Amino acid sequence: MAMWDRIKDQAKGLQQQAQAGRSSGGHGRPGSGSSGGSKAQLVSALKTQLTSLKTELKSGAYRDASMAMCALVAAADGNVDPAERQHVESLILNNDVLQNFPSEQLRQRFNKHVDQLSFNFQQGKTEALQEIAKAAKKPTEARAVVQTGFVVAGADGYIAPAEEQVLREACSTLNLSPRSSASDATSPPLAAMLRP
Repeated sequence: MAMWDRIKDQAKGLQQQAQAGRSSGGHGRPGSGSSGGSKAQLVSALKTQLTSLKTELKSGAYRDASMAMCALVAAADGNVDPAERQHVESLILNNDVLQNFPSEQLRQRFNKHVDQLSFNFQQGKTEALQEIAKAAKKPTEARAVVQTGFVVAGADGYIAPAEEQVLREACSTLNLSPRSSASDATSPPLAAMLRP
């Protein structure tokens, strides 16, 4: 859970930087300030970090945990409509790092979890978290699984409370803690939290 708090702090920092760098003219949706921009910057930073690890993220454990993570994000509110399923599947297949794996393997694993979550959300969630837990053995993969979840959740510029909750649960399942990976106090919180 502390990882999520560090990521939210990073998003606030990015939002403040965006506000400082802008003129007083409004951008984005009315009433939204620059939060959309900071979220887009956060998702972009996560994508860049993931891409830099592409050659390290080729294990079956990362593949399977990432597909479980993507399914949890897609079904976080307890429902996955066909358009949302197709959208997340498209994000998966176009993700640079996930292109390490055959697209049919990704589709099969993602859809298996979505089907389980749609049939019985609690049981499907338990099974998805068990799959995610298998990535805990390798810290780089564990962080990458959560990053993948953030990229999918933030693709629309908004992370819903239900998506935030499943991401927190994944962090807890993977035993991710800022104390274990944030050894350099001069680094930005997100970079310190998620770097290999």
